[in-house]
Amino acid sequence: MVNANWSQQAGRAFTYLVLILFALYFIMPLVVMVFNSLKDLAEIRTGNLILPPQSPTTEAWQKAWSSACTGLSCEGVSAYFWNSFKITLPAVVLASAIGAINGYVLAKWRFRGSEVFFALMLLGCFIPFQAVLLPMAQTLGYLGLANSVPGLILVHTIYGIPFTTLFYRNYYVGLPTELISAAKLDGAGFFQTFYHIVLPLSGPIIVVTLIWEFTNIWNDFLFGVVYSGPTSQPITVALNNLVNTSHGVKEYNVDMAAAIIAAIPTIFIYIISGKYFLRGLVAGAVKG
Repeated sequence: MVNANWSQQAGRAFTYLVLILFALYFIMPLVVMVFNSLKDLAEIRTGNLILPPQSPTTEAWQKAWSSACTGLSCEGVSAYFWNSFKITLPAVVLASAIGAINGYVLAKWRFRGSEVFFALMLLGCFIPFQAVLLPMAQTLGYLGLANSVPGLILVHTIYGIPFTTLFYRNYYVGLPTELISAAKLDGAGFFQTFYHIVLPLSGPIIVVTLIWEFTNIWNDFLFGVVYSGPTSQPITVALNNLVNTSHGVKEYNVDMAAAIIAAIPTIFIYIISGKYFLRGLVAGAVKG
């Protein structure tokens, strides 16, 4: 019995050791970036990139935020940071709301041809970004939304709807059909049933969808660089311009500070709601 307990403890200790090593491996790049963003250039040039800063300073962060050059503009990444929020938040809400309605219809209010409709919409999840660049550019031009924040919101909303529809539909398939039938017998209509019965049960999948959409839209570069103008560029485009700016001295500490600034919202979301994301997936988001 003692030997069995010892072997279990040893196995558990080994498992934790492996997990800790993997965690350190994956977090090390972020740690190195934080260290070097708090160093001045003189200390970085010594080559000790993985060591903590000897004299920590936030000058690189201040410059990245307010005065770093992103191409011809030297006003930092602050304006682009807020542009990303202006683009991401409305697009996330719209794509999630439309996907919830679509998933509800396809799961509980099926109609003739609904499976074909779902298959065609699901195809949108596998269409590469590059395939829609020219058609979407023409559409934005016709609507007068080219090179604007509303245009980028529309692009991300349209591209996100197939994914959100898939998530909600697969989740709602697992809900008891008797609830919907009972609501119909009581005289509840389409939106009444959705609002009073289905939506209160949708907490896990809502969290999954919001995190998924926020991360994808915030980290997008291709749509941002193609459809944005000088005043509507998201943080990813500004970060690319900052890193590739060639005039003056190459300031690696500023580049790393800007990269961390760009990553802070997604890191914050996963820290706060990561466990809810996993619960949502287990609750049915990946069921077919």
